[in-house]
Amino acid sequence: MENAFQNLWQNPLWGKFQEAIGLKVWTVEISGASALIIRHPLPFGLCWLEIPRGPLFGDKKDLSEVLKKVEEIGKTEKAVFIRFSPYEEAKISKVGRHKIVLSKHDHQPQTSLIIDLSQTEEEILAQMHPKGRYNIKVAERHEITVEESQDIDAFYALLQKTGGRDGFGIHPKSYYQKMLAVFGPLCQLLIARHDGKPIAGGIFVYLDDWGIYYYGASDNAHRNLMAPYLVQWSAIKEAKRSGCKHYDFLGIAPEHVKNHPWAGVTEFKKKFGGKILNYPRAKEMVLRPFWHFLYRLLKR
Repeated sequence: MENAFQNLWQNPLWGKFQEAIGLKVWTVEISGASALIIRHPLPFGLCWLEIPRGPLFGDKKDLSEVLKKVEEIGKTEKAVFIRFSPYEEAKISKVGRHKIVLSKHDHQPQTSLIIDLSQTEEEILAQMHPKGRYNIKVAERHEITVEESQDIDAFYALLQKTGGRDGFGIHPKSYYQKMLAVFGPLCQLLIARHDGKPIAGGIFVYLDDWGIYYYGASDNAHRNLMAPYLVQWSAIKEAKRSGCKHYDFLGIAPEHVKNHPWAGVTEFKKKFGGKILNYPRAKEMVLRPFWHFLYRLLKR
């Protein structure tokens, strides 16, 4: 399949990373479609299966055929449902006797912000919000340095501060270590320092056509130095040097949604310009209707 792996979450490396953090993974391929599948455990020996940003498929028939193969795995694994979230709209309502319904949850964001890296650096700066350009210059005036680092301890300390401040959960330190190890040179940890002290950082992936901002962290005590802006600008330039065609901020609050938990980070990301991209809603193939109802009830 042409360009089959130009999608981080359907790339074999993503499967290796998921295995490294203890999850079970399969890859299913037919002539016109493929799917990387991840098993997420539930109580009572049950689970649910995820096909993140997939399946990759040519047409509706290919999609139906590959989902039939995934269904077989789901039955063997006692899956309650199979969630899939391809980039293209999956116009399918049933696989065999199993209904397809819209998902109420998804690990993948529904809306993202993308910068076109075919532009020159000057053009990328010019399309930014004026405050974005200004904040990059503020960081440079304060002599913030941004360098590739292996100092996961410094990044994790910043991440703990950020999670506590902004009220979101973080993974164990080993999760980020394994991500860097599995992706190797395709994954980069950048740390911003002021007078030698780490004050901001981020983990970025540069794979095929895509540079992706995956995780970010900063020390609120130094927010006036605008270090996160220089970290992003460094990553955007690195993605361009690596031959990527697009820079993906990964997720922002959907448009016209008030009081979204991502409102603050969305305001930050939008200062870099780019175009908003909306993805189709994720869908779920329901294998065990009663347990699926309970799952949704508990997640509500």
